[in-house]
Amino acid sequence: MQDALQSIYQSHRKRFKKKQRLVLSVQIVILIAFFAMWEIAGRLKWIDVLLFSYPSKVFAQIARDSLDGSLWPHLGITVGETIVGFLLGTLFGTGLAMLLWWWDFLAKVVDPYMVVLNSMPKVALGPLFIVSFGPGFMAIVATTLSITVIITTLVVYQSFREVDPNFVKVVRVFGGNKRTVFRKVILPASVPAIVSTLKVNVGLAWIGVIVGEFLVAKIGLGYLIVYGFQVFNFTLVLSTLIIIAVVATAMYKLVAYIERKLA
Repeated sequence: MQDALQSIYQSHRKRFKKKQRLVLSVQIVILIAFFAMWEIAGRLKWIDVLLFSYPSKVFAQIARDSLDGSLWPHLGITVGETIVGFLLGTLFGTGLAMLLWWWDFLAKVVDPYMVVLNSMPKVALGPLFIVSFGPGFMAIVATTLSITVIITTLVVYQSFREVDPNFVKVVRVFGGNKRTVFRKVILPASVPAIVSTLKVNVGLAWIGVIVGEFLVAKIGLGYLIVYGFQVFNFTLVLSTLIIIAVVATAMYKLVAYIERKLA
């Protein structure tokens, strides 16, 4: 019996890995085809090369900036700001969700305010953060938190509320208090939602940092994009966007790896 189950499991693993390889292969083919068509369109002047450039020029720009060392300070400061905004946004948002679950009256009071804050354009808050924290790192992190904290709070709090109430009743029957219910039932059941929120926060943190750097930074990838537009160097703009895409994808894959390990 055990051998049969092991055989079924191994067969399932093989099919799963085969499907994963197929998905990855298709993704790579689509990416190569995109860059090939972009290169051809640029070379044959099907598109405005001044605006859209083409891959060989973009990658040459990345290589040149990497070799002369001008890219790394910008990349380092932006990645640092993103990691800080990502971690603090997740921690503060999860902590606020825990507070709202613990204190139901507070949750009812702040619910409409949370909706309003979530719908408010965060770019409009940028000047307030600049005046409050100064034109630097803190203002950019504050802009990032204005995006990540609210989303994290709403998603995690909703996951707390959707936990099967029968589990809560079982703990209550055995004399568990609210602290025990949260520790033994609510939090463990919400771990998948919290980890999924991490994946969302990767993108949100990058958006917040880049928006903040648009407004105030004198260094960073957001600054390079603004500078590229100012001097009409759209190859620099596109190369910076590709760098952001690569680093953001790496962060997303890391969070997905953590999710698989926790699962």
